[in-house]
Amino acid sequence: MGKHLPELDAVLSGSELVAAVARVKSAKPAGKPVSDDLRKQLEAHRVWAADWSKIRVAENFNPNHAFDVKLFGECYLGAFGPVEVEVEKGLKLSAGVYNSCLVDAVIEDNALVYNVGLLSNYVVGTGAVVANTKSVTAVAGTAFGNGIELPIAIETGGREVLSYADMTIPVAEKVAKSRDNKELLAEYEAFIKAYVEAVTSPKGIIEAGARVVNTGKVFNAYIGPYAVVDNATKVSEATLLSNQEEKTEVLDGAWVSKSILQWGCEAASMAIVQESVCTEHSHVERHGKVTQSILGPNTGVAEGEVTASLCGPFVGFHHQSLLIAALWPEGKGNVGYGANVGSNHTGKAPDQEIWPGEGTFFGLGCNIKFPSDFTGAPYSIIATGVTALPQKVNFPFSLIITPDAAYPGISPAYNEIAPAWVLSDNIFSVKRNEGKYTKRNKARRTKFVFEVFRPDIVDMMVDARGRLAGVKETKAIYTDKDVKGLGKNYMKEEARKRGIEAYTFYIRYYALTGLKRAVEKALAENPKCDVSALLLQASNDPRWEHERLSLIHISEPTRLLSISYAVFCL
Repeated sequence: MGKHLPELDAVLSGSELVAAVARVKSAKPAGKPVSDDLRKQLEAHRVWAADWSKIRVAENFNPNHAFDVKLFGECYLGAFGPVEVEVEKGLKLSAGVYNSCLVDAVIEDNALVYNVGLLSNYVVGTGAVVANTKSVTAVAGTAFGNGIELPIAIETGGREVLSYADMTIPVAEKVAKSRDNKELLAEYEAFIKAYVEAVTSPKGIIEAGARVVNTGKVFNAYIGPYAVVDNATKVSEATLLSNQEEKTEVLDGAWVSKSILQWGCEAASMAIVQESVCTEHSHVERHGKVTQSILGPNTGVAEGEVTASLCGPFVGFHHQSLLIAALWPEGKGNVGYGANVGSNHTGKAPDQEIWPGEGTFFGLGCNIKFPSDFTGAPYSIIATGVTALPQKVNFPFSLIITPDAAYPGISPAYNEIAPAWVLSDNIFSVKRNEGKYTKRNKARRTKFVFEVFRPDIVDMMVDARGRLAGVKETKAIYTDKDVKGLGKNYMKEEARKRGIEAYTFYIRYYALTGLKRAVEKALAENPKCDVSALLLQASNDPRWEHERLSLIHISEPTRLLSISYAVFCL
């Protein structure tokens, strides 16, 4: 069992790609040699072989399903019955091999190979379709784009993560953040070595039910069951994991190279995916470009560019914008039109990075300079047009806006921050996101916590409230020198007071919601129990204990007494 990465222990035994390659490696020559009579029938259909002794066919092979074909090397043709397979919507053709050139190819039962310029060293699965495509080739020893080094966050090196088809965001995050843990890195490298060895294949693979049509070039690719490659420019050194319910698609001019697309992913409408991993149900479309990056489940990139970044789940990226060198495993954020989150070439030091934090919203046309860390400010908004200096912010649910005036002693490059503004003025967005992510989630293998008000974030709110309330001297304007965690921003006294009120209200909201659940649970278990003691007794339930202590911490003694009395009255 892995000491540092136990979640990898079952990957090899459960990997669909590993199983597929093992099946191809262990396959023995199938079928029977071509008899003289069958050869004459095939030649009458303009089927030509460089060496007929190397050609094998299924026991019940029907020569009427092969026409105008050239065969080189060792080829196998399966049984083709009176079956029509769908080439594209509204068009079905009879299974078989037609008007194509095959080299060392295996065509399994009821597959269709039609009008293919060159199909070389591939296994085409049962019922699969390869049609109207120029070149589908593979060389022995391909690993289908696995084991590629991705320079996450720091492009000059330091957080490299090696790719594998079954990659998850938690594993990628742990590897990227654990650069000082040599044992963990060695363990991961050993796993990748074993994984790459297991998926290194003597042939390319197009699985059962898959469709590769109207495409320029496919090279060294694993095309999973029921995957669709239609009108793509290129799919090269790639793995497409797929199944009938979660079809992975590469469509309409998309270009995929040295990359992995997991179940339900889509690359479409001139998208570019280069040296990247798209985890389940993520997508790149409308000229979107993803390079040397990892996309989390349900994350979408359209029109914009993502480079050297680890983007967690549910990141919205729907317009022309830029994200470079971001370590963002928490995801659940947004990159608005014209946002430039990419000033990592500072000219003063090697390439820098950004940690955006959970739920961060980068507004229209903002410019974010590196290095920056917003992990202590989840669900904050960087407003339209803000140019943010390198900084670290530790106030959740904040709003950062351009300054409204020049203030003595404050740098004109500083912006204005309003801690907890999202809570006081835009709580709708928080609740909307909870519902939106729950509704839009398509991932089946990844578990998410959609709840925003949960212990780790509430702890940040408690800490932020304490720093706001703990100022030694009230002032009209505060900076990070006065209140730690403000970053390169100033805060007005009015914003400080409103921040304390908003944090207090929603910490109490979180805790009282927990109290309600605790009372309901206690009464359900014993209708005659004394629920008035719930607030005073420590609990073995970690969540309720956290809520209980939060309520005690946030409440004044008189208010706590009134809450206890209300519970007693129940």
